Amino acid sequence: MSLRLRAAALWMPERSMLRMVERVDGATTAALDDLIRGCGARPPLLASGTGGGIGGLEAARAAMASGHDARVRALVEAVGRDRAVELGRQALHQVGVALGTEAREGLSVGDGPRELEMAARVLYGALGIHFELERRDDGTMLMRVDRCALSHHYSEEACLVLSAADEGVVAGLSPGSSMLFDQRMTSGCGTCVARIREAAG
Repeated sequence: MSLRLRAAALWMPERSMLRMVERVDGATTAALDDLIRGCGARPPLLASGTGGGIGGLEAARAAMASGHDARVRALVEAVGRDRAVELGRQALHQVGVALGTEAREGLSVGDGPRELEMAARVLYGALGIHFELERRDDGTMLMRVDRCALSHHYSEEACLVLSAADEGVVAGLSPGSSMLFDQRMTSGCGTCVARIREAAG
């Protein structure tokens, strides 16, 4: 395990977490805006971005999530709910893979479930998401999210779309691995649950 990943997992300054949020916001918002324009509509006038960190990390997360939600709503208005979710998930999964690959290189993430878990904790920690992992007998892992700072600002549709970015991040962090959400807080569940299948050894 790299010293960079170990150090980031132990402690990360707020400034570094804020940079992570800004990077995620920039990539995901740009993808949503491109989708909306491609459907012949205009992105909402709601300002994108995290405000340069004014107000701190919590405010940056809220601004990002509110921007996501407004954009998914605009996409739903343009093409309908089912098509919006389909298009949004396709685009955001690709964004997630790119972000995960970038993080894999930046944190020097190696192979194996332990390194995947530590890297995911670093990224999710910056986003205000807390999870626990449970290893199953079939070789998969269950991820249970009991706190998510973004869920307070997401509609069910926004969460459906943006969770595809999370699923893509796992594929980028650990090529050959996959994640799929089975339930979400925004659908009325007490926790989010996702199944993670590790890359074949």
